[in-house]
Order: sequence, then structure tokens, then C-alpha cells
Amino acid sequence: MMRRMRYGAVVLGLVVAACGMRQSGQPADASAGTITPAAPAPGGNAQNTAAAAPAAPAGQAAEPVAFNRAEFDAFLAEVRSEALQKGIKADVVKTALAGVEPVMRIIERDRNQAEFKLTFSTYRDRVITSANVARGQKLRDEQQAILRQVSQRYGVQPRFVLAIWGIETRYGAVKADVPLFHSLATLAFDRRRSAYFRNELFAALTMLDRGYIDFATMKGSWAGAMGQPQFMPSSYLAYAEDFDGDGKRDIWNNRADVFASIANYLAKAGWNTAQTWGREVKVPPALQGRLGEFAREGKSGCRAIDQMTRDMPIAEWERLGVRRTDGGDLPKAQVSGALVQPDGPGGSSFLVYANYRSVLRYNCAHHYALTVSLLADKLGDS
Repeated sequence: MMRRMRYGAVVLGLVVAACGMRQSGQPADASAGTITPAAPAPGGNAQNTAAAAPAAPAGQAAEPVAFNRAEFDAFLAEVRSEALQKGIKADVVKTALAGVEPVMRIIERDRNQAEFKLTFSTYRDRVITSANVARGQKLRDEQQAILRQVSQRYGVQPRFVLAIWGIETRYGAVKADVPLFHSLATLAFDRRRSAYFRNELFAALTMLDRGYIDFATMKGSWAGAMGQPQFMPSSYLAYAEDFDGDGKRDIWNNRADVFASIANYLAKAGWNTAQTWGREVKVPPALQGRLGEFAREGKSGCRAIDQMTRDMPIAEWERLGVRRTDGGDLPKAQVSGALVQPDGPGGSSFLVYANYRSVLRYNCAHHYALTVSLLADKLGDS
């Protein structure tokens, strides 16, 4: 699913060094939906597993990037040969890869970190504004019929679909227009995350080969994220939906398909419509010093999930002193949750349930997943 890389447009989201890569299949800094200043985020997603390169030390220029023309041409020849072996039609390969050139600024964006790191509260407050909430609620009311149908089919509450749509591309207002094959070929050739982007390059060729999209429309963010949900090509193949039955899985222009594709992604990541995502809580000082005892074991493939505590029943967290932000008791529900502190000890604390992990599968970053969740609470369901 998804961890992220950003095109740098002024929109709802902000990619920060604390973010991961999106489970929607794209690197955490790869989507169009960002407020400047944008920055690559460490981590990986649904299909993203690699971590971003470290930033250059303060005051030191990033390492210059140079391409060897002969090596790039040999790389393209390998891609053409492998594509044909995979059964992709020769005319599709020829059209898609004709004139493909390495784009140096894409490599520079991929390797450079933000000028500064945003705290979660800063990230949240720049995204969850009164204007963004009002716009989302207006669209919620306008699209109520489709959103309800999508919710019934996939079991995902409309407010979460709206929140992801809003953060990714400002409710569809931002249109990424980087030629997809130039960006994917550039990043597939670069050694840093070659295997991941090579797979995405073949997924994009497969999309074209199957007629899911025409060549002229194959544009996206500088790291290959596409359409209003900002899916990477492999995520499109796995999760994009033709909700209205017109024969196209159109995540660029068809809102019904956009909503259904986001909901399908979350549903296949384990979403439970009977639950919400979690809530902000207070952690007592005595427990704060012991949180290391509750570390999660094993590796999930998402760094943000691995940084959470292990899941325990809500009643157990309450016994340990965790309370609502107003000091009240936690809900009397048979639900397990984990603690998340996006800014570390002393910052905000959240008790999150299984659905929160589904959002992290879309984009493995606590800044992103918490902001989606809190925005969804603001938007509400009609």
C-alpha cells in the first residue's frame, strides 16, 4: 500500500522527516498533495520498503548526482527486453520508453531531506484548518449518495475516505503532471531504490498494456504516484476499482472510482467498520518511564507500526493510568489498542486501534495517519 515522496504543490498535506512511505504503494514523499516546504520522508509503504537517504549535514551541500549515459541506455535496453519477456506488447514498450531521459532534479529531490523537521502539532495544524474542514464537509454533503454506497460495499466510513482524499490531493484539486515513465525510469536506474521503482515501472507498463489508461494520461507526481488517491502503479493494479461499472478504473477524474479505490485499499488492509481509529489520551509520568516494557516485538514492514507499543486491552491501559484528555475514564469496550507518541515523551499521546494500522498501510507515517484520523473526526459522516 503506501509510504511517500512529494511533488511540492501547495495542498493539504506536509511531508516531513518524521513521515514514512505510503502503503498506497508510493514513497511517503511521492504524492502531489503537499504544502510547501515539502521533503522526502524516511520509510516505506504497501509496497514500499526502502528508507530514504539521510540528509546532508547542516551547511553541507547534498552529494551531486551524475548519470552515465551508456549505463542508462543499457538499463533501458534491459527494461525493454524484460518487458517483452513478460508479455507486454512491443508497440506499448516502444511508445512508453521512446525518448525517456533521466531527470536529474528527481534524483535530487529523492536524496535531499527537508530544511527542518516539523513537529506533529505543526503538521496537524497546517493541514486541519477551518477552510479544509469546511471544504471537506461541503463535498461530503454533495457526494453523500456515492459515499454511502461505497461505505456499504467496502465497510469503510465515508469520513476516512474523505480525509485521505483531502490530504492526498486537496479533494482532487491538485493535478500532478510529471510524465510517469520519465520519473519511474529515473528512479529505477538510480541504485538507491532501484528494485522498488523497477517493479513500479513494469506495473506502469502493464497498466498501459491492458488498456487501463492511455499513454498521454500517464502522468503523476515526480515519484510516480497517480490520480486523486495518489496510488503507485502496483497499487493501482491491486486496489483501483471501477465502481460505476463503465469499464474503467479511473482514479484521475471519476469520483466514484476514487472513493471506491481508497475504501478498497483500507478494506484490504483490514479495516473494521464497527470501530473507529482511536483517541488522544493522557499518559501518567509513572507509566511514561515504563513504556519501553511494552515495546512491540517483531517487524511489520512498516517502521511506524514497529515504533508503537504492543496492543493491550483498553481496560489494561486504564489500569496503568491512561485516561482521556479531560481526565475521564477510557471507553468500556472490548477493544485492544497501542500507544503512539509522534513527538516522543512530553508530546501528544494517542491510544490507537486496529483501524489506525490500516491507515498506516496506506502511508507508513504517524504524522500522516494521525492527521487523517483527526481530520476524519472533524469531517464526520453525514
